[in-house]
Amino acid sequence: MSEKTVMLRAKDLCKTFSNESVQQHVLKNLNLSIYKGDFTVIMGNSGSGKSTLLYALSGMDRPTLGTVTYSIDSKEVEISGFSNDKLALFRRANSGFVFQQNYLNDSMSAMDNVMISGLLKTKDRKQLSSKIRKLFEKVEINETDSKKFPSQLSGGQQQRIAVVRGVINEPRILFADEPTGALNSQNTNNVLDILSDLNNGGQSIVMVTHTIKAAERGNRVIYLSDGIISSEIELGKYMGDYKDESNPNKEKAADRHRKLKDFLQEQGW
Repeated sequence: MSEKTVMLRAKDLCKTFSNESVQQHVLKNLNLSIYKGDFTVIMGNSGSGKSTLLYALSGMDRPTLGTVTYSIDSKEVEISGFSNDKLALFRRANSGFVFQQNYLNDSMSAMDNVMISGLLKTKDRKQLSSKIRKLFEKVEINETDSKKFPSQLSGGQQQRIAVVRGVINEPRILFADEPTGALNSQNTNNVLDILSDLNNGGQSIVMVTHTIKAAERGNRVIYLSDGIISSEIELGKYMGDYKDESNPNKEKAADRHRKLKDFLQEQGW
């Protein structure tokens, strides 16, 4: 088995929030490497620091102490000390984001919501429009719906559009913070299927979730407890729904599910 390539590394990461005279230490000297091609899942109880870690890794927020370093074209790029403008440019070039709330602009069509993100990287509208349409086709957003405003679309459609917006600039890493938290069961499956398909195509993903259903999509699950990594597990690639009778890997998928469930129970989840 070939050694994995490190995409980013967090070293001695600390994050402290101050409220008047009270300090809350959310991340505590945390060390973590994220590998190319992995679907890394971050779990933990409420208040464990999951989203705080995600934002620190992605450059959406700054750690109080410690460093976040990306490996880009065989060079080490430490982003923690970047200015706000330089950090924004770095995120634009290297990261994609999907959140629980889709944050689509309701005064723009679905197409324009993605277009405005894509234009940050390229000014070729014709080429970009073609690229968006191909991605919309993959996530089952048809031509008619692409012209609608977000409020005219279902929550599941909106989140699929948000996923397309997150990957339109071909990010090195796609970060997702509870991307199915506001969706019903069917739309949850649809969005998770899209993320799995992206990962199977080589997209590196780091996702925060509080559900085992979403966590199963990852090949690596990290568990946070009180701001530190208490444990992690390697599951291998997602093998499909263990409840699906037509799944040829049903038994292996069921074993994988049990392995993850036992791991989470050991962590007190």
